[in-house]
Amino acid sequence: MTSVAETSRASRSGVRSLLTGPRSTWTAPLLIWAASRLVSTLLLATMYVLATANDWTFASYRQDPSFFTFSGSWDASFYRTIAEHGYPATLPLDDAGHVAPNAWAFLPVFPAVVWAVMALTGASFWVAGVLVATIAGAVACVLLYRLVLAVGCSHRARWATALFAFAPTGFLLQVAYAESLLLVLLFGALLALVRRRYWLIAPLGVVAAFTKPGVLALAVALAVHLVVRWMAARRQGTPFPWHDRIAIVASGLVVAAAGLAWPVIASAVTGRPNAYLDTELSWWVGFVGRQHFAPLTPWFTMASTWLGPLGVVLVVAVLAGAVWFFSRRSTRALGPDVLAFTASYGLYLVAVFLPQQSLPRLLMPMAPVLGSDVFVRTRRRAVTWLVVGVCLQPVAIVLLWFLGYP
Repeated sequence: MTSVAETSRASRSGVRSLLTGPRSTWTAPLLIWAASRLVSTLLLATMYVLATANDWTFASYRQDPSFFTFSGSWDASFYRTIAEHGYPATLPLDDAGHVAPNAWAFLPVFPAVVWAVMALTGASFWVAGVLVATIAGAVACVLLYRLVLAVGCSHRARWATALFAFAPTGFLLQVAYAESLLLVLLFGALLALVRRRYWLIAPLGVVAAFTKPGVLALAVALAVHLVVRWMAARRQGTPFPWHDRIAIVASGLVVAAAGLAWPVIASAVTGRPNAYLDTELSWWVGFVGRQHFAPLTPWFTMASTWLGPLGVVLVVAVLAGAVWFFSRRSTRALGPDVLAFTASYGLYLVAVFLPQQSLPRLLMPMAPVLGSDVFVRTRRRAVTWLVVGVCLQPVAIVLLWFLGYP
């Protein structure tokens, strides 16, 4: 009979083999994804069972309470509205005449894909949304693995994928949100950039632009890639073909145009100038009151409102820490493409986003930096970060999914 000690050793050996053994570019990330889904599903299900058994109030669709509706809480209700009814032609207003929160803050690709699955299968939005998000989460893990592998090594790729899948926000890869679908498109576009398949970036970037905001960082990465490759060609005396230059510039312009298109579309459909901006600002009211938007000020506004001068110091310290991280040799070793995208995406968040409980979710596109030595230089360091992620995931589910929206 197999002893408990032998079983434990076999289990540990299996985990080590998963994270360090030779695997294909499909097998390793999919095994990591599958293991992470077991953990996240168990944690989400435990929270759902406890809440239901104790009659705790939570944000799920209560007319038909189930694990799938629990996995479609909070902002997923807006995606459901879009999938089933489309966008409002007239913006809702509060008693003071200001724009109220509405579906125009959410882009159409995810609800369109979910609608297609609903039409093909007859499934409810909740089931279809979870199915789409979960499958996209698996693809995102594969593409992240291949991206880090392309700029690093298999050790970094495996651990970066594991840290991503088991992160505190890992449960979001299977709830009815657009995050996992966006990550498929962004990681795919970055992988195409690293492999110099420039014409593939444009369609991926355009679809990403209508999935979630932030794709302008991809246009910045293309611009940096153009400059870096042009300088390298001049320095080394190697050719830089014109067809590559044209492809880079054209893809960058297409992605940039797509990234700026949604506010124009929202204004055209509703007939209200700044319809999208006013909609986004309607979510700020509960945190900082009614505000006029100015780039690069939201973090300071939020911090000073809640913490006073100490908050401003805290924001400066966070920004200084980010500069330190991106200037490290191990981070720069991920290559100019990954560095340009993640740094510019971080700058985008600082420039336009009011930091609140959604921030951990919005940081997920920066996952390629998990291949840095800061996280995976040694096995002990990587295991430590992995344990931290797994331990914090139930905390995040309680705080960000059960008590508040991420």
